[in-house]
Amino acid sequence: MMTNFNELHNNQNPPVYKFFVDGAWQISKTDHYLEIHSPIDNSIVGVVPSVTKEEAEMAVESSRNAQKPWENLPIYQRVDLLHKAASLIKENADYLRDLIILEIGKPFSEAEEEALRTADLIDYYAEEGRRLVGDVWDSSAYPGTKRNKIAIARRVPLGVVLAIPPFNYPVNEGAPKIVGALVSGNTVVLKPSTQGAISSLHMIELFRQAGIPAGVLNCVTGKGEDVGDFLVTHKQVDAINLTGSYETAEIVAKKAGMKKLLFGLSGKDASIVLADCDQDLAAEEIAKGSFSYGGQRCTGIKRVMVEEKIYSEFLKKLSSVIHKKFVLGDPRIKEYTLGPIIDDKAAQYVEELLDDALNLGATLALGGKREGRFMEATIVSDVTKKMRLAWEEPFGPILPVMKVKDWQEAVGLANQSEYGLQSSVFTKSLDSAWAVANALEVGSIQINGKDARGPDHFPFTGFKNSGLGMVQGAKYLIGELTRYKTIVMNTKG
Repeated sequence: MMTNFNELHNNQNPPVYKFFVDGAWQISKTDHYLEIHSPIDNSIVGVVPSVTKEEAEMAVESSRNAQKPWENLPIYQRVDLLHKAASLIKENADYLRDLIILEIGKPFSEAEEEALRTADLIDYYAEEGRRLVGDVWDSSAYPGTKRNKIAIARRVPLGVVLAIPPFNYPVNEGAPKIVGALVSGNTVVLKPSTQGAISSLHMIELFRQAGIPAGVLNCVTGKGEDVGDFLVTHKQVDAINLTGSYETAEIVAKKAGMKKLLFGLSGKDASIVLADCDQDLAAEEIAKGSFSYGGQRCTGIKRVMVEEKIYSEFLKKLSSVIHKKFVLGDPRIKEYTLGPIIDDKAAQYVEELLDDALNLGATLALGGKREGRFMEATIVSDVTKKMRLAWEEPFGPILPVMKVKDWQEAVGLANQSEYGLQSSVFTKSLDSAWAVANALEVGSIQINGKDARGPDHFPFTGFKNSGLGMVQGAKYLIGELTRYKTIVMNTKG
């Protein structure tokens, strides 16, 4: 049975949304409202408030007041509430899917996967929370101890967590930030990306209906300069869990002060194709890894490096697969597997990178046409180090292909990037796969598979400018959102 979402907004067309504080939906007193336009047809999906500083203060204060009672609630009760939220998300998966498609232009099957995967993720995180345990230490194992000591080291929550998910996964990236914090006894203020905020607000309503106590989860919307800066500098916020660009994270880090920072950031993920690989497999996996959600993923393959022995042959194969697999059109229709770029500015940036590469001698191997926010799946071959496309993250449906002499040259090029999120290597040789994986300066390496985050219990992190202080994956993120509190007992025995 689908949930009624009427409490979130004023039930007009377009709907004007509220913000969520202390267990209730509130009408903002701001004079600054933001229209959320669909990247598909520019229609208004809804209007969200850029809340006032006083309203943002209400959210933080509510989370602070609720934190200790929530921490003291038995873990099994917290887990039960989170399982209820997962069930509601699963029941409303079709509704969330359609909303995600409309708000961010994600293709039908990928939006559906995001909604269903989120329910599974919440269930898994909740169960992992049951296993959050500390350690017991005995001083007799340490040389020179004059008295017997026993230490109990507990895992305790950080306090109030500010969670900032990105536009491209408003539900699936928002959920682990919420659940990882809540299951370990923290409270959360969610500040979603403006584009994606409406999907996030609907997810919040499902948590509310699951019975999450007032103040444990709050949500405010607005531009960074209006509300974001206020929240990241707030002295009652103990940690910031952000997924976004390196540029945004650098600004936040400078403003945040002495808080725990958990950042998942940009990538320029390289896929290395060796001459002995299964070319059919490599082409299929790279196609999916590059053009899922039109390349608007930090884990998307952003450049391909192919050994010169098979360069021309593999380029043809890859182009053929991508041409068949990614059909440009309205993502609300299942048959269209490539939708729009999120906004005009982002689309223009992708075209800038394309023009720069072509002007410097690259070849347009596939696609290249753009009409507004809609751009064909595009492959640019003969890309060299002097081109911006070799280094900058386009966040769009464009893939540079580079020719390399061997895996050593490919690894050298990959490691020159300022980013170090993820890479992949395609080869039939275990020795080559291990050598490449060991040499790459990235957080994750896929062997004979596309770049991806997950499954959601796998550890996932970023090196260099791709991350700071964060390991995603259920057990690991929950651990990051807690800290040790050690109690030492001095005994006579």
